[in-house]
Amino acid sequence: MDRTQKLINFDPEIAQAINQELNRIESTLNLIASENYASPAVMEASGSVMTNKYAEGYPKKRYYGGCQYVDVAEDLARDRVLKLFDLNPEQYHANVQPHSGAQANMAAFFALLEPGDTILGMDLAAGGHLTHGYKINFSGKFFKAASYGVDPVTERLNYDEILRLAQEHKPKLIIAGASAYSRVIDFKKFKEIADAVGALLMVDMAHIAGLVAAKVHPAPFEYADVVTSTTHKTLRGPRGGLIICKASLAQAIDKSVMPGTQGGPLMHHIAAKAVAFKEAQDASFTIYQQNIITNAAAMAEAFIRKGYRIVSGGTDNHLMVIDLRSKNISGKDAELALIKAGICLNKNCIPNDPAKPLITSGIRLGTPAITTRGFTPKEVAIVVDLIDRVLTDPQNDELLEKVKVEVDGLCKLFPVYTHNSFVTSTSSSLKSLEG
Repeated sequence: MDRTQKLINFDPEIAQAINQELNRIESTLNLIASENYASPAVMEASGSVMTNKYAEGYPKKRYYGGCQYVDVAEDLARDRVLKLFDLNPEQYHANVQPHSGAQANMAAFFALLEPGDTILGMDLAAGGHLTHGYKINFSGKFFKAASYGVDPVTERLNYDEILRLAQEHKPKLIIAGASAYSRVIDFKKFKEIADAVGALLMVDMAHIAGLVAAKVHPAPFEYADVVTSTTHKTLRGPRGGLIICKASLAQAIDKSVMPGTQGGPLMHHIAAKAVAFKEAQDASFTIYQQNIITNAAAMAEAFIRKGYRIVSGGTDNHLMVIDLRSKNISGKDAELALIKAGICLNKNCIPNDPAKPLITSGIRLGTPAITTRGFTPKEVAIVVDLIDRVLTDPQNDELLEKVKVEVDGLCKLFPVYTHNSFVTSTSSSLKSLEG
């Protein structure tokens, strides 16, 4: 009897919920920029017997016995992630224990700062992240947070203005990185700003880590004191976090992760991270990241042709934010209507948004998940047309049902996990785009 059947027999309610989630995945177009589909190999490691092991501490320096095999997994994960980003292990250090990107950021803050120190990060409303200084987050409660936004005209980072704010607030730490910014981030300029005011530089590359690994986005490591990331999103691994720092900060970072901000690491997820880092070293992963960029550019151009305004005028990476005010629909209503039609994305603030954060004037879309599915610009154009039809008449339930049928048909052509198609559908699309 396999594990699935055992679960069905013992806990049919949970088994049903898992099966329904699989059905949702297979029948829904996922355009949430921070989501992706982990491979069967990653999920196998994540669901392995390593979930049983308490391993407080670090390889060969644990508080519990019996860690010799989870030590192998963690060492592989640390070595592989440095290799993935072409980093010399004598100059850089990796910590793969953070449970999430937020905890990676928390550990980095407490390694570099004292409570009450000033930080300068991107404003949440302009595309930043909760952990970059938002007032109700730990980053805004434990630290004095100042923020920078985007230029009101270009909607891009204005590095002269960031320098001015740094000179005004004199932060001890500057944070570069975003969760809803569609343009390339100039890490060299951020380093120059940090040096000008005597600040440390932390880069949160959670969204763009896969792009960085494939060298389709500039890398931050030369300039940052500490780099944090998630391991899902464009990296396409298990949900989790990681920290890469200069070797001189290794001890401070490790102590801040454990025992500073968390206890026993999740060894099954660390094993899954190791698998994902190995997958990301394959040549097909580089092609995949290039295709994410290609699909995102095609999506932005298709929306522009249909009269939509893309924040900052387009995208250089995997995501975009669309201003819906000219379409007379809020981000919240757009999200709800599209969900009914089988298209999943999220409402999102636009810069200087007049709407409330739970309503918003925009939506955020990303291409990592549909690119994993095997979509090319041809399918992207179909997706944009489906979205436009919904947003043009969002109260028309008959239309939403027709679109849902079309979405389901498109999904069936590009399954994610059905018949182990994760590898076959993705590799075939890679060959198609590569040719």
